[in-house]
Amino acid sequence: MPTRIDVSAHGSPRNALLLAEACALAYLDEPEAAKGFREELGLEARLISADNTQVYVAQDDAVVLVAFRGSQCPNSLDGLKDWLLTNANNYLIVPEGRFGTEFAAAGVGARFHRGFIDALGEIWERLYGAVDEAIQKAPRPLWITGHSLGGALALLAAWRFQRNFVEVDEIVTFGAPMIGNQAAADAFQKAFAAKISRYVNLEDPVPLLPSVSLLANAYVHCPNEVGLSAAQAAASALDAFKQKAGAAADGVMNASLIEDVWGAVQERISSHFIDHYLERVKSKIAELKDDEGAKPA
Repeated sequence: MPTRIDVSAHGSPRNALLLAEACALAYLDEPEAAKGFREELGLEARLISADNTQVYVAQDDAVVLVAFRGSQCPNSLDGLKDWLLTNANNYLIVPEGRFGTEFAAAGVGARFHRGFIDALGEIWERLYGAVDEAIQKAPRPLWITGHSLGGALALLAAWRFQRNFVEVDEIVTFGAPMIGNQAAADAFQKAFAAKISRYVNLEDPVPLLPSVSLLANAYVHCPNEVGLSAAQAAASALDAFKQKAGAAADGVMNASLIEDVWGAVQERISSHFIDHYLERVKSKIAELKDDEGAKPA
């Protein structure tokens, strides 16, 4: 018997566990993933794919779920070093062209990561068409999720859906990098408020990226962070990055520091895996149950 998303329970860790499972399924090829969505979550799912961007649109009679895949391999960050570190400063832009109008609504000064914007653009028309068709046939809440790069795309997609008059009910990400600057984060806070839950394993370095400086980064996270850590956690990713910053007078990402930081990222890559997030969310749910049991009657 599949466990279904409770669309009335916003911000629920139990829903987050189901969405993390959806993110894990999103890494699978379509036949296996569709079977998993159906048997584990009670959702009928189909894959939309273009170039290096993949997303599943899944639905039942209660919800339409958009689940973005992260990097092509769930256990690797291959190909993302340039986006996250080497050229992070150059990628922070004001979107132009067909995306410009939608993101201009974020306000003067709002800048977004060009790589993430372009990756979403690869599949946007087909994704929007599939979601709009599903909701037109049977109006239901739209939930959006993603792990790693997929979490960044989930946030940007939520913005584009809202600007195209498709209401977004909930956005849940796992280990997502930052998508823009402070003005962009402020715009997301205003647009979505409590609808966003960003699950972050505190040992995971990816949520600290992209970065142009270890001391004063131009990139800023959207709300609202939900921290995950083991009872006796290893040193946080932030601690590791601070150690690297101590070797540089201003923390600016020169070539040598980029290599050092990327080495630190690779050393902690296992903390970024979606399986790791699944286990940490399960632990969080168990902790909440223990806390509830400890309350006086």
